[in-house]
Amino acid sequence: MYQILLCDDEEDILYALKIYLRNSDYRFFEAHTGKEALEVMRNEEIDLVLMDIMMPEMDGITALEEIRKFSNVPVLFLTAKGEEMDKIIGLGEGADDYITKPFNPMEVAARVKSHLRRYTVFGGSKVRTHNLRVGGIEMDDERRQVLLDGEEINLTPTEYQILKLFLEHPGKVFPPAEIYTYVWKEEGTIGSEGTVAVHIRHLREKLEINPAEPRYIKVIWGQGYLMEEG
Repeated sequence: MYQILLCDDEEDILYALKIYLRNSDYRFFEAHTGKEALEVMRNEEIDLVLMDIMMPEMDGITALEEIRKFSNVPVLFLTAKGEEMDKIIGLGEGADDYITKPFNPMEVAARVKSHLRRYTVFGGSKVRTHNLRVGGIEMDDERRQVLLDGEEINLTPTEYQILKLFLEHPGKVFPPAEIYTYVWKEEGTIGSEGTVAVHIRHLREKLEINPAEPRYIKVIWGQGYLMEEG
């Protein structure tokens, strides 16, 4: 799984980038200033950065100068038309590329994919295996193995996919219809909510000490299910 940092002070831009880059192999981190971007970089293993140049507190070029002191991760600048000098300065300071607003979705996806490949295959980065953990639950997606407090548990393929969805997005509420679409790869029908509920009940029976009072998979009434963050 690749971890991508999106840094822009405009929420609409961050939202659009996540839509353009929607991919099960990408996990996103967000920052709104250069200072926030540096904090994320120092605390997470980031594989690529998409960063605006003009931001409050610390601009993108200054943030890049600091990033280059400890990381060679690909940095792609987000620039507005007419910021030619900023593009030149940014590339001189160690940026790998730039993308001009307004974005072309296909161009964004293609450039990100290209730089990730170059960095992980030819650079110094090794792609992490898809290991996920919340509390005492650990999933090794490469081996298709799930551990609970260090002990392996056996899940059906459907239970495994539901758990993977939760582990990838701890704290996020998923409506039953969204879970159904993710696991069964089709739109939900009248009975799909009940189908999801049955599989989650079985999953709880394998993960929870007391399924009636779950530690991990919880119901948010009227909204859906979530994995409680560890």
